[in-house]
Amino acid sequence: MNIKLLKLLGKNARYNLTDLATMVGSDEATVKAEIAEMEKNGLIRGYKTVIDWEKLDTAAVSALIELKVSPQADYGFEEIAKRVMMYEEVEAVYLMSGGYDLCVTVRGKTFQQVAMFVAKELSTIDAVTSTATHFILRRYKELDVVLCDGNEDDRGSLSL
Repeated sequence: MNIKLLKLLGKNARYNLTDLATMVGSDEATVKAEIAEMEKNGLIRGYKTVIDWEKLDTAAVSALIELKVSPQADYGFEEIAKRVMMYEEVEAVYLMSGGYDLCVTVRGKTFQQVAMFVAKELSTIDAVTSTATHFILRRYKELDVVLCDGNEDDRGSLSL
């Protein structure tokens, strides 16, 4: 497994084979074969575009939802996570340590839509004992891509 190649693809999946081969000190055929093998084995799960949704005029709201759950006997958290990740609104699900069990990233058109999704869908799952919703107000960096253009925070400064 070529860790350097994986890191390069993680940073920019649009590198061409010539550039990748040069950067890892190999030839194009070897790099192409390594990528194909990593895709076949499931090490590389997909290629995504990081979109700065704030640049579009379409309304979109994201939130991190903390879920405390009672794990299912013989399944642990797996069955609950599988159920949660099937919702169209859910972008990501993580098993966490600490004060809550699952962290769920959700996207909707409005704050109200996200709040209603949590109230009507996530909180009604039998194993879910509590939820806490944290709305994302601004993304600065995502998947190793810087999203802010150096614009200052528009909330102003606080003078004491």
